[in-house]
Amino acid sequence: MKKIRLIYPQWQGGDIARWIPEIEDVSLSARGYHLGAELLDFLSPSEDEKYTVPVSLDYKRVIKDGILDKDDILFQTRSALDILEKASPDKIVTLGGECSVSVVPFTYLNRRYDGDVAVVWIDAHPDITLPGDVYSGYHAMAVTALMGKGDEEIINTLPSRFSPSDILFVGLRDWERDEIVHRHESYGISYCSPSSVSDDSAKILSWLEKCGKSRVVIHFDMDVLDPKDIVAAVGTVDGGLSLRSTVRIINDIARKKELVGITVAEPMPRVAIRLKQMLSELPLI
Repeated sequence: MKKIRLIYPQWQGGDIARWIPEIEDVSLSARGYHLGAELLDFLSPSEDEKYTVPVSLDYKRVIKDGILDKDDILFQTRSALDILEKASPDKIVTLGGECSVSVVPFTYLNRRYDGDVAVVWIDAHPDITLPGDVYSGYHAMAVTALMGKGDEEIINTLPSRFSPSDILFVGLRDWERDEIVHRHESYGISYCSPSSVSDDSAKILSWLEKCGKSRVVIHFDMDVLDPKDIVAAVGTVDGGLSLRSTVRIINDIARKKELVGITVAEPMPRVAIRLKQMLSELPLI
């Protein structure tokens, strides 16, 4: 089984600068996910074969077809898929980057295993926004993209799609808008609240037993973590999962089903961004 590491520092899908007021330069906060991906790779050395998706650092912020910086995202989607097609991995560790970095590796793996893959999406938000909604960030469209819903040009690039019945949300606590609540109800995606899984993984394992898939991919958005435990992302809504609970959940899932893909996404290194800016302003450095 060939396992690779995919560094996918895509930041364009997020429109998040307003939520990081301590960083005055909005271009730095907007691109913070790029540095976050690099830091995740640095903090977790690996001997796996490693590939890095080329991601533009040009600060454009242009909405096209209801998606912020769509052209960059489409180009980077095709680049990531090209990497996977050439590398032909059986298992993928993806370090991002905003939430949409899971879309290409997960749809690739779903095709690789003829649809025998379930998705466990560990996140504070459901990420089922669509183009044309009030929020144009593609990272909030990641799960709808997995299901083949959204921008046709992007969707037609992807290798496969998942049924809503193949997806489980874990840790949701911020539905963002009423329309998202109603959309989630219409899709019928199963979910587990933070409180229902904070002490044990029984509800998740029960869903995995019933889902009918022998393999699983896990998306771990660091927004799911409770800010009282650790602030590692943009979102700071109380009532999330502890770091310890999240690690336990992921390991329990991996013991239940064959784990073929895992993504760690949405790291926002607020302190590192400010320190990097400080260093750039010092003389002789």
